[in-house]
Amino acid sequence: MKISQYFIDTNIFIYSVGRDHPLKSNCASAIRRIRDEGIRAILNTEIIQEILYRYQSMRELPLGIKLAREAMALSSKILPVTEGDLSLAIKLLESHPRIDTRDAFHAATMINNEIEEIISTDSHFDLIPGIKRIDPARRG
Repeated sequence: MKISQYFIDTNIFIYSVGRDHPLKSNCASAIRRIRDEGIRAILNTEIIQEILYRYQSMRELPLGIKLAREAMALSSKILPVTEGDLSLAIKLLESHPRIDTRDAFHAATMINNEIEEIISTDSHFDLIPGIKRIDPARRG
């Protein structure tokens, strides 16, 4: 039997703790569900890098470090971004140019590790065959 696992996009973490935003409550609920229901949350190293980059660019690195540690503690596994992921990310960008570059890396990591579902607010993941996006705004 295959264990359900979900890739968790960076925006879920950032919206869940950030300033007031229409997605804050839903993303915070998603984080609580992951924690409380023992959902198998998968990240890649780029998720942690994105969190740190975002907060450093806002001159709030200590908050970014705290959030990065919380994301790492919440995850069941943190995957590396491999050479195979890089190659697939480039192919995804060629065939789906509307996808953000960083998200192409996430999608490639997912595909290469047979992770089919992502919790994300980014609708462009809907463009990628084989990936099902769980929108926290629709889950409450």
